[in-house]
Order: sequence, then structure tokens, then C-alpha cells
Amino acid sequence: MELIRGFHNLRDAHRGCVLTIGNFDGMHRGHVALVRQAQAVAARLRLPVTVLTFEPSPREFFQHEQAPPRVCTFRGKIAALAAAGVDRVVIARFSRALAQRSPQDFVDELLVRRLGVAAVVIGHDFNYGRQRQGNEASLRQAAVIHGFEVHVVDKVSVDGERCSSTALRAALALPDLDLAARILGRPYTVLGRVRHGLQLGRKLGMPTANIDLHRPLALRQGVYAVRVRVGGRWWDGVASLGVRPTIGLTRPLLEAHLFGNPGDLYGRELEVELRAWLRAELRFDSLDELAARMQQDADDARRILGAAA
Repeated sequence: MELIRGFHNLRDAHRGCVLTIGNFDGMHRGHVALVRQAQAVAARLRLPVTVLTFEPSPREFFQHEQAPPRVCTFRGKIAALAAAGVDRVVIARFSRALAQRSPQDFVDELLVRRLGVAAVVIGHDFNYGRQRQGNEASLRQAAVIHGFEVHVVDKVSVDGERCSSTALRAALALPDLDLAARILGRPYTVLGRVRHGLQLGRKLGMPTANIDLHRPLALRQGVYAVRVRVGGRWWDGVASLGVRPTIGLTRPLLEAHLFGNPGDLYGRELEVELRAWLRAELRFDSLDELAARMQQDADDARRILGAAA
């Protein structure tokens, strides 16, 4: 999959595509339906599938810290789009200038002149342009003028629950991992690269792989039984998502302890699959209390994962 960072990096060779647009946070069943429809159209037209997405998201740009937390990391989103078989992803930097583009200018300049769309696949509630003034009707009018197709994908539901990022965030906040998996169509995972940390886990007898999240996740902070993929191999383990209140930190971090000997993980990409909720994040009066509870968490995770095997 080709990743294009910004409209300024588009070249003539990128013109001519079947385009779908959205944040694609979490790549749930609704997002998959958009991609599948785009792929069907692209196969008929013999063109690549291009996804246009935004960093930061429009809500993050306007609402800052009040914006809803993300379902997945940026790395996870790109990996999910690649796994879905998308040919190209254009990452547009969302800015005030982009937000002020009229619906007509958004289509004329970006979709037609820069991307040369032959077809656009959208969700039933799609809006675009300044103050979200553009909608399906205005896009169809533009399509008649410019000669591209418009395909609309209806909402996707599972067990009566609409598959949306909003519903997914609500499930993760509980956390209801079973519901999240039904909305996603697969277990919920977090993808990230291991960085150096304080090595506190090593000092407490339980070394952890630290994944810096950059932005808060919708997943409830606490301790989970997990499975972790390193390269092509899965490992059972236990993971903590939180700010580590016992040592007074404030930035969210995902720390995973893998059972066994996975080797040196620094700089490696980890896919952490959340399997079961163990407990909320707690503050302990001493590191000894924390170490004892970490060992108990590991025992609980082994029992749960062993029973599920």
C-alpha cells in the first residue's frame, strides 16, 4: 500500500482512482463495507482504491482536548487499511484552510483536479466542506458536472447495534470487549512500537514492553489479559493501560509483559490483542505492593488465557 502524506505529494500518476473518505478510526464493519464497495467499483473500472483521511481528525482540530479519544493508534489505522487491501492512502493535514473550503471547491480542487476521481464511495451520513455543508445531494450534483460516479453505503448493524466509531468508543470505555469485537468483526487490538521506558517493570521482576500512545485511547484504563504478536508469533501476556499513578506520571502508556522469552523487543512493532478485563488502574502505597499485585495480575491472566485456549 502506498502512503501519501499531504496533497502536495500527489503526482500525476496518482490521478484516476475510486475514492472513499473518512477518519477510519478503528476500521470497524462500517469502514470495511466502504472499502469493499470501493474495491468492487474499482475492479469494474480497473482503477486503484484510494482512501482520503485526515490528521488530526476534524473533531480533534476543533475540540482539542475535548475531542473523543481515538479507537486506535495512527499506526494501527494504517495497518488496518493495508490489511483491507487499499491501494493508496492520502493523509491530509486538517487545517483551518482545509476546513474553510467550500463543498464545491473541495470537490473541484481536491477530488477532481488533484485526485482525478472516477468514482466516490461514501457513507449514508457523509458531509464535507465548510461547516459540513456538502452532502450526498451536492456530491451527486457535482458528479453530473464532472462525470464521476457516486456510490452510497448504508449503515451497517450487528445485533441491532450500528457499527460506528461512537458505538465502538462506548464499548471500549466500559470495557465490553465482546461488543467491541462484534462491531469490529475481529478482536480489538492496539498496534505500536516499543520504546525505552523507566525499566520499572524489570526492577519489580516483571519486564514490560512500553508503547507510547501519543494520543489517549477510548479503551478504559486498567489491566488486561492479552495476546501479543511479535513478528509472526503470538505470546500470552498481561498489559496495563494507564498513567501509573503509583509513581506519579500523567501520560497514558500501554505496558505489556509477555509470558516466556520473546527476546529483545526494543524498536519492535507489537500488536496487542485485548482478551479480558482484569481490574481498574490503582494507586499503591509502595512499590512492593505494586509488585505483588502485578504478579497476581499475571496469574489471573494466565488462568483466563489458559481457559480460553
